[in-house]
Amino acid sequence: MSAKTNHTTTFIKSLPKNIFAGFVVSLIALPLGLGLALASEAPPISGIIAAVTGGIIVALLGGSKVTIAGPGNGLVIVLLGAITVLGKGDLYQGYLFTLAAVVFSGILMLLLGFLKMGRLADFFPASAIQGMLAAIGVGILAKQFHIMVGHNDSKGTIIELLYTIPNDLLDLLYEADMDMLFASAIGIVSLLIMVFYSKIRNKFFQLIPAPMWILILSVGLSYCYALLGKPYPIGIDFLVSIPDNVLSSLAFPDFAKIWDKQFILAVFAITLIASIESLLSIKAVDKLDPLNRRSNVNKDLKALGLATTISGLLGGLNVVTVIARSSVNVHNGATNRSSNFFHALFLVGFVLVFQEQLSRIPLAALAAILVYTGYKLADPESFRKIARIGNEQVVIFLTTLITTLFTNLITGIGVGILVTIIIHMILNKSVSLFLSHLFKPNILVFKEEDEGVFYVSVKYFCSFLNFHKLKDKLDAVPESEDVVLDFSMCSFVDHTVLEGLENYNASFDKKGGSIEVIGLDKHDADSFHPFAIRKILPVAALKPIERYFTKRQKDLEVAAKDYGWDYIAKRNTNTSFLENFVFFHTREIDYFYNLLKDAENDCSVFDLEWTEGAFIAKEVVKTTMMHINLDMDIPVFTLDKEGLLQLIYSLAGFKDISIENHPDFNRRFNLSGEDENAIRELFSDEMVLFLESHPYYHIESNGSSLLILKNERLLSVQETKRMIYFGQQLHDLVQHKKITH
Repeated sequence: MSAKTNHTTTFIKSLPKNIFAGFVVSLIALPLGLGLALASEAPPISGIIAAVTGGIIVALLGGSKVTIAGPGNGLVIVLLGAITVLGKGDLYQGYLFTLAAVVFSGILMLLLGFLKMGRLADFFPASAIQGMLAAIGVGILAKQFHIMVGHNDSKGTIIELLYTIPNDLLDLLYEADMDMLFASAIGIVSLLIMVFYSKIRNKFFQLIPAPMWILILSVGLSYCYALLGKPYPIGIDFLVSIPDNVLSSLAFPDFAKIWDKQFILAVFAITLIASIESLLSIKAVDKLDPLNRRSNVNKDLKALGLATTISGLLGGLNVVTVIARSSVNVHNGATNRSSNFFHALFLVGFVLVFQEQLSRIPLAALAAILVYTGYKLADPESFRKIARIGNEQVVIFLTTLITTLFTNLITGIGVGILVTIIIHMILNKSVSLFLSHLFKPNILVFKEEDEGVFYVSVKYFCSFLNFHKLKDKLDAVPESEDVVLDFSMCSFVDHTVLEGLENYNASFDKKGGSIEVIGLDKHDADSFHPFAIRKILPVAALKPIERYFTKRQKDLEVAAKDYGWDYIAKRNTNTSFLENFVFFHTREIDYFYNLLKDAENDCSVFDLEWTEGAFIAKEVVKTTMMHINLDMDIPVFTLDKEGLLQLIYSLAGFKDISIENHPDFNRRFNLSGEDENAIRELFSDEMVLFLESHPYYHIESNGSSLLILKNERLLSVQETKRMIYFGQQLHDLVQHKKITH
């Protein structure tokens, strides 16, 4: 059977699941589409147009597998601002001008896709993005709270609307009429449904999403009044307005202001927020995909851009990838893009079949859904999480949040980026150092053949400004492989990078691979959080390294407990036990740290820092080593890869020794020492077979102890464990050899 036939068969078999998932998503998309449009001061149907257009176009042309496209939370404040500013008091005319901005925004997104700018979101600090999203949440909550408690409109800036919330509550208590009281009751009950929905464990109740329950109950209430022959106590001004004939009532963009400064700013603001929201959502949904597929973000940008352009031409809002509806899609069994398509078809059906019912939806019910959405975006727990990372992240978050609330999203995110850069300069204690490293890091990637591990070394400086370089390298590594990511030569690693790497680690873990970060143990931090900024500065070279453990240090501590060993993180300059090894005759040892010690068998594993060369050629090397003290004397020898350190040991008077009847061993290894007979006696058949059957290690004896190292670099925790196992077996072999002789 051909691959194409196989794919078709799989697609047909999965259709029932995808149709069901599309139906469930449409139950959420319907009230949200109406609500987001109303929150933007656009006609309610414009949100549905965006969802339908996005669902069809992105399903046919997109590069993601299980995402849902439609109007997004993040654009509410931008669209509202554009409609208000461009309309100059005439909201409908402002909406028509904004439709033109939406069209141009779609063209720009299409262009970003063709220019392969799918990495756009990588150039923004994580805390600044969190601040921006929180500001959007506060804006949605501020505007919709007034409608939820019975007002049929809410005008003013976000700050003004927040300031008048107490007055609205007082009005509700003392000056409300019947329309306002009834609408506010519906709004408050709807909000309670959103809050407590997840706590109701009835499986039948959970079949219908919370927003759809709100629509069913609020519309059903209007029919109850009709059956009782009583007038519905909510006026038409408090209900959703749906045109009698949707197709004949479509609005079309007005391009009269395309050269206006405010129009151009609106286009860029819409494009920026739409792109960031979509790219962040796509990455988040990729982690939920049960088949562990990775989206083609550039292809998705092109599809979203085309969908946005068409939506704007038909009177709809922007089209973005939405995380909440995409999550529901995955959790209901979606396996491919067809669920997005079916969600759009169901929405068309709802609008055509249930037109009368849609016009019975109270604005307060939709506002309650959006108030809850806004609260989730500006959840106080998000602030607490950022505060745990570090004080500098709080500054970035609050600066972006407050600036956005008082100005606009473009200014807010711009100020957030600027503040992040200034903080990075302050943390590096040098403007010139920061600027000289701005477009680094230098990244080295290679696969170590003996272990099959991809080793990635990052040098100099790694921040949100250049994280894309590291991501390019990691994207080239299959996610089923093991990666050791070494920051020991990197002086600064920011929060955005560490948080991004955690996402990579989750992706690799799902596909059977892993990413282990090493080399940050000596870097200073300001909190215990694993995503806290890590920096190492010359003036802080002697600061204690055991204050804030990295994940590697925590894992080393756990490993030591598993072995029954001691773990000591702090630096130790007492390195005299290493000085009589030939390996260190031409190297200057600085100190060791991260010591794992087995007191019973007198062996230890540690990270060691030494220097070689001199003056401008001087180089600092960090590596992980194992040292084993022996309770007997053995011959002095070194075992290394053939030719690797042969010159050094020949200068020390060591001779290359071959072992009889083991040509493969002699070809692969360089065994050298002075007492050839004693060394040959030690390297029995059993010893040679043991060494041939294990990955390569450099082994050296000074006569009374053994030194073992893998590579001239730090080892991951798993590599350290393998070295300990190797060293213990080697120790037992040496002991056994001496006992039997």
